[in-house]
Amino acid sequence: MKKKLVVAGGGHAHMMLLARIDDFVKNGCEVTVVGPAEHHYYSGMGPGLLGGTYRPEEIRFATRLVTEKMGGRFVLAKVRSIDPDGQYVSLDNGEQISYDYLSCNLGSQVPKEMVSGPLDDIFLVKPIERLLEAQRRILELGAKKTVKIGIVGGGPSAVEIAGNIRQLGRTPGMRSPEVNVFAGRKLMPDHPEGVRQRAIRSLQQRHIAILEGTRIESVQTGQLTSADGTVHACDLIFVAVGVRPSRVFGDSGLDCGPDGGLTVNRYLQSLHYANIFGGGDCVYFADQPLDKVGVYAVRQNPVLVHNLLASVTNQPLQPFAPGGSYLLIFNLGDRSGILYKWSLLFGGRLAFMIKDYIDRKFMRTFQALESA
Repeated sequence: MKKKLVVAGGGHAHMMLLARIDDFVKNGCEVTVVGPAEHHYYSGMGPGLLGGTYRPEEIRFATRLVTEKMGGRFVLAKVRSIDPDGQYVSLDNGEQISYDYLSCNLGSQVPKEMVSGPLDDIFLVKPIERLLEAQRRILELGAKKTVKIGIVGGGPSAVEIAGNIRQLGRTPGMRSPEVNVFAGRKLMPDHPEGVRQRAIRSLQQRHIAILEGTRIESVQTGQLTSADGTVHACDLIFVAVGVRPSRVFGDSGLDCGPDGGLTVNRYLQSLHYANIFGGGDCVYFADQPLDKVGVYAVRQNPVLVHNLLASVTNQPLQPFAPGGSYLLIFNLGDRSGILYKWSLLFGGRLAFMIKDYIDRKFMRTFQALESA
């Protein structure tokens, strides 16, 4: 009897797994991939999509196409719950899919508790596809007037969004937008001071206002309300207040970390269910809590593939080693960036060029499967 592998989500930690579906099929597996869209958009290039540096087709991977070419089945849906004892997942389309092995890469989402009412002209920085809608809206309004844009959050996402909106504002035929970053405590609080100051200078030189110490408590269409009751009128609002894992795991009774992510051991395996694996932003690595950065999802790729295939073929599992320090490069728009690792820190055009080269190379590697 064939074993059933369900792959929940087509994100960064599953890229190599999707590329090797045929290996599982050859080993007697039925592979089902569940995803909320037929394409997966690379979040590292999302701000560049907003700013107009990249076209949609340059930053996405054809999840459905590759799954089916490799002999798997693709289901367009979201996972609503997991029954670890009954070994099935329930989807938002009403379907239930049984599994022998389950691999989760459900990503993360921007909390929206502070948002009241509909999301009209309010854009959460995830999902990435929504940034394309935001781009169209900025261009539409900017052709008529000076658009007032509020960005809630002070982390890297807020900085990248702000810089790329400024780049978009240079589009011929539109008025340059008025951009305000509501940074809460301060801008880039969890990064070295050198990185912080470079980000501040870059935004301020392009007339982007940074409101440090202004904590937003309420977001609704057309306005932001800060903790002191001040109301800030905005035409468009971006919410970039950090991310958290899907609530599916906690709601399904699985072991979760303090952030709500699926707790996994050194083999990227659920603590109490050896047939459930996971990677990326949706997991909490019990041995060493990891930052929510894409580099760890990329590093988890080969380990997830090995351990799932090893489980199917009754071979030993391989531990995941997070590795040491990682390279961070931020896209600030206008083909400029900030790069740092260890004591190396610089900004400007070279930083962006390095990021652009790495990102395009990463995407080409997996996009090649679409025409293979």
